[in-house]
Amino acid sequence: MKTFVMLLPILWVLVALHGVTSHEDHPLARIAVHNAIAALDARAYIKASPSVLGSNGLNQEWITLEYGTGNPSNDDWVGVFSPANFSAATCDPENNMVTPPLLCTAPIKYQFANRSNLNYKRTGKGSLKLQLINQRSDFSFALFSGGLRNPKLVAVSNTVAFANPNAPLYPRLAQGKTWNEMTVTWTSGYDINEAEPFVEWGPQGGQQTRSPAGTLTIDRSSLCGAPARTVGWRDPGFIHTGFLKELWPNLVYTYKLGHKLFNGTYIWSQMYKFKASPYPGQSSLQRVVIFGDMGKEEADGSNVYNQYQPGSLNTTKQIIEDLKNIDIVFHIGDIVYANGYLSQWDQFTSQVEPITSRVPYMIASGNHERDWPDSGSFYGKKDSGGECGVLAQTMFYFPAENRDKFWYSTDYGMFRFCIADTEHDWREGTEQYKFLEHCFASVDRQKQPWLIFLAHRVLGYSSGDFYADEGSFGEPMGRESLQKLWQKYKVDIAIYGHVHNYERTCPIYQNICTMTEKNSYKGTLNGTIHVVAGGGGAGLVKFTSLQTKWSIFKDYDYGFVKMTAFDHSNLLFEYKKSSDSKVYDSFNISRDYRDILACTVDSCPSMTLAS
Repeated sequence: MKTFVMLLPILWVLVALHGVTSHEDHPLARIAVHNAIAALDARAYIKASPSVLGSNGLNQEWITLEYGTGNPSNDDWVGVFSPANFSAATCDPENNMVTPPLLCTAPIKYQFANRSNLNYKRTGKGSLKLQLINQRSDFSFALFSGGLRNPKLVAVSNTVAFANPNAPLYPRLAQGKTWNEMTVTWTSGYDINEAEPFVEWGPQGGQQTRSPAGTLTIDRSSLCGAPARTVGWRDPGFIHTGFLKELWPNLVYTYKLGHKLFNGTYIWSQMYKFKASPYPGQSSLQRVVIFGDMGKEEADGSNVYNQYQPGSLNTTKQIIEDLKNIDIVFHIGDIVYANGYLSQWDQFTSQVEPITSRVPYMIASGNHERDWPDSGSFYGKKDSGGECGVLAQTMFYFPAENRDKFWYSTDYGMFRFCIADTEHDWREGTEQYKFLEHCFASVDRQKQPWLIFLAHRVLGYSSGDFYADEGSFGEPMGRESLQKLWQKYKVDIAIYGHVHNYERTCPIYQNICTMTEKNSYKGTLNGTIHVVAGGGGAGLVKFTSLQTKWSIFKDYDYGFVKMTAFDHSNLLFEYKKSSDSKVYDSFNISRDYRDILACTVDSCPSMTLAS
């Protein structure tokens, strides 16, 4: 009877999922949960081992599932659930459940029972190896028959848990509001009424100091709609951010995350290190990686993201392997593709932790983070799954004046980056337009010659098929609103995501190439080079068959871009594929300060003839 009580709530989770099948692009929508029934079978079983994880300090480990049934089928599948016990005393009324118990948590992921067992249909026995990460709660595993369209719950496993589910995890570095400030954000299970969060840090090999951290969290009322408020809801834990100030340029620092319990006990993370940012204008080797639309992928091949972000792990892997040659990373929107399933944010921060714990990881807002009807977003679609920007704004730090207005600037040595929020109005006369003009106008180009514009949606140029079908070859109103700013302030490169491929234009202004050279630019560009770098991992987008004069290079594949500033006069731009990290497109810019000052069309004010 006890087993049945535990199984029944899981069934109600699946039934509750029926209300979110409109989110077609999320893999969990493949499950016809409205057809789910309880079919507990005494002959069916599923066992998980080991039952305790993380005793060696690891925060991700592999477990083994052994399962069997008396009536096997190739449609049988295994779902991963956390928390392990799905009995919920209350549930958001948006769930529209009519029979208790009311449940608010979806499966985290799933795999078919025959994935690694070719004889499963004949023997009725199988096994799987799954990777789990520490997500502040225990886990259970459920065996279903009937396939994804008519699921029947037949067995549930024992529980599995990490030794310290509350441990401080997944540090995310980001630049602060001044050049000599680094922030570190992490997740834990400790509220401030249980423990005091802090960062212990200092120069590598030198004296260490402690800086207190602020703590935030999210509840259902913070979110805008289903599934985020209903079946996609999962307690996100507590998000802490510490501010490491007055750093020396380019100096290596070490840090570790700490929580002091009120009984005097300390809980520590492992030790990490990072290199402080250079002074704005400082001449040193500076290397930047940029991509959009990466999302997450399961290392164990679980179907929840199988063929959904197939390039994500490759992009992550290549960046990790080259991290010693990377100083800062920009992920320009469509970060996780959680689409209202909050458990995916933990899984993403675990995936990128080897990057985010070592170099600043700066994000931009995309449609899958922000868009929701009547929430203030520029687009009235439901792409965020009810998150309406709250998860992105809380899980990651970025130096904006208002976290809901996701535009900001940040300096890295010889670079000035102006990051737009395409999910809020950018048109002339708006608050964001004024910010962008100030960001462009306020940079000292003698000290910071490389002026870069970043945004999620393509406000410039793209040959992606859906933009071409609209006849706009970019976001409608994008170029019309911003190209005079790019030209006036001589923005060198504009980089976008949203379209899941790679494309580079000539230096261009008002649809006309301003240079005929394609790979080695010398002197004044006379326009802005526009790049789509949306192939971070999500499913690829085809190009239109229409040919445009401004498109120099296209690639229907996964990849990312890297910019290297050697000094104030020489910049190298490279596009690398995620499959092998080899360079498939590149150009360089060589020029002097006088070339930046030189007048081009619509870039200089009228001159007086007075002597």
